[in-house]
Amino acid sequence: MITAVAGVLSGCSRQAEAQPVDDMEAFLERYSEEPDMEEMFDNFLDRLLEQAELPEDVAAGVRLAAAEGPAFIMDLLMVLTGEPALRALVDKQHPLPDGYAPDDLVRLEGSAGGASYTISRGDLMLRRAAGTALEEMAAAARTGGVTLMASSAYRSYDYQVTVYNRNVAEMGREVADRESARPGYSQHQTGLVVDFGSITDEFAGTSAGRWMAANAGRFGWSLSFPDGYEAVTGYRWESWHYRYVGPVLAAFIDAYFGGIQQYGLRFIYEWEQAGG
Repeated sequence: MITAVAGVLSGCSRQAEAQPVDDMEAFLERYSEEPDMEEMFDNFLDRLLEQAELPEDVAAGVRLAAAEGPAFIMDLLMVLTGEPALRALVDKQHPLPDGYAPDDLVRLEGSAGGASYTISRGDLMLRRAAGTALEEMAAAARTGGVTLMASSAYRSYDYQVTVYNRNVAEMGREVADRESARPGYSQHQTGLVVDFGSITDEFAGTSAGRWMAANAGRFGWSLSFPDGYEAVTGYRWESWHYRYVGPVLAAFIDAYFGGIQQYGLRFIYEWEQAGG
């Protein structure tokens, strides 16, 4: 399996100059002369899966995919040669860099500006790629008779301070921490997140909520906080909170991590931390 993977990486590295390709190929090359190379790679993968704290059924699926051939590593390679911000792990343990703010924010136009989606207010912004993807997804939804409404998008660090403090004042800190991120730890600050519709549990049962659940992934949008995974994500179910990760990463998460964004991003994070 490792020999096949090395061949795939060698072929891909001639087509892409991104540093992650070189890093992955170098990792395999270090062990190319070792008689127990495959065992060493398997041990490396096992350590990553443990560090990523994946449940055994998900970890077993990744091991099987890696053992069956180069497709898993090929797909991972495609993810790692993409925009780093799309795969950045942002959760309760992994904040954004101090002072982080996207440099390509665009204002969402809504239907008044000719967009296929509506907006709840006029000051919503997203990173450019996410804004383009939102329009593509909303146009597809509209052909099915569904209109998507963007209700919240980019939040600066300072704005998240206001949101979080308001929630603490209204609910108490323990409950607030299930509902909103502390400043610097919010996916909204990436400029890649949209809260859709009513921003309530009722969204899941609406035509827009059902359409999103069935179709968002093919446009690169991933549900961040699925039902029943609070112990994993740190937040209760938010059927309205979608993060743009791009179609390649969304497909990777769906194929190997059961569609759970946190599992996929955490595995990628541990891979990159290990110099994979």
